[in-house]
Amino acid sequence: MILADPFWLLLLVPLAWLIRREQPRKALRMPNPDTGLLDSSFRTKMRPKTQWIRWLILTLLVVAMARPQRKWEEEKIKADALDIVLSMDISPSMLSRDFQPDRLSVAKRVASNFVANRPHDRMGLVAFSAEAFTQCPLTTDRRVVQTFIQELTVGRLEDGTAIGMGLATAVNRLKDSPSKSKIVVLLTDGENNAGYIAPMKAAEIARTLGIRVYTVGIGSEGVVMSPAQRNPDGSYSYAPRFMRFDTELLKQMAATTGGKFYRAFSERDLEQIYAEIDRLEKTKIEVTMVKRTTDYFQGLLALAALFLLLEIGLNWGWLRSVTP
Repeated sequence: MILADPFWLLLLVPLAWLIRREQPRKALRMPNPDTGLLDSSFRTKMRPKTQWIRWLILTLLVVAMARPQRKWEEEKIKADALDIVLSMDISPSMLSRDFQPDRLSVAKRVASNFVANRPHDRMGLVAFSAEAFTQCPLTTDRRVVQTFIQELTVGRLEDGTAIGMGLATAVNRLKDSPSKSKIVVLLTDGENNAGYIAPMKAAEIARTLGIRVYTVGIGSEGVVMSPAQRNPDGSYSYAPRFMRFDTELLKQMAATTGGKFYRAFSERDLEQIYAEIDRLEKTKIEVTMVKRTTDYFQGLLALAALFLLLEIGLNWGWLRSVTP
């Protein structure tokens, strides 16, 4: 709530009270044998108090002159949004401990932050190992996508790394999209060793459909602590394993679709990669500000008029008298 006109107008109230106080009161005195009884009556005590109604009326009028109002601002956003599908590897090697606590946990955390920074885009999620499935279809609800990212776990699919299947499933989610810009961010940590769709074939399909692919390789090459076998209770036993990475394949996939290949050896690297993708794929946003103002002086004037009628009614009715 603000006052459109200066608030100093309220100083008129105490100023008027001081002027009124200095003026001598005039009264016509008449003899009255019941003066003592009259002065002690309830009406006699109430008569002087009616002057506070006048000050209240004056205050309401002054505040009304100051034009109290509330300003409303409304944003109308027109966004040329993108459709983005995150395709994430959930093969057992994603539990390797060259990241803390492991590759998958870091990938999930960074991907979730990436989703949070894209409020106007439709986002989807695909998970893959030896096969692939859609974890979350395209949606503008960021919280839903983030929830599905956090629910990604190793062991839900057959062991292996089907990079072509991971990309093909993501492309399938985007092929009917009306969006002008369609993106896949594919993250993996190994070589393609499973699936019935070759990675380059999936990349060519993506290029035909106008889908740009960013490929991200996560993890160190060489010997790392990685799952060696699955235990009967579903957990994994770890052992030093030599990890290999098909850098050339991911480079070719990205280049074929007009995207870019990135390599992440640490969590910091992965954060910078997603930040760069965020900068490269900017959503065009047109914001229109609509300002509205609501005035409240009418209610104050109505209230002042009501109190004025009350004072007139009291002074010329129930409290009317001749000063003795």
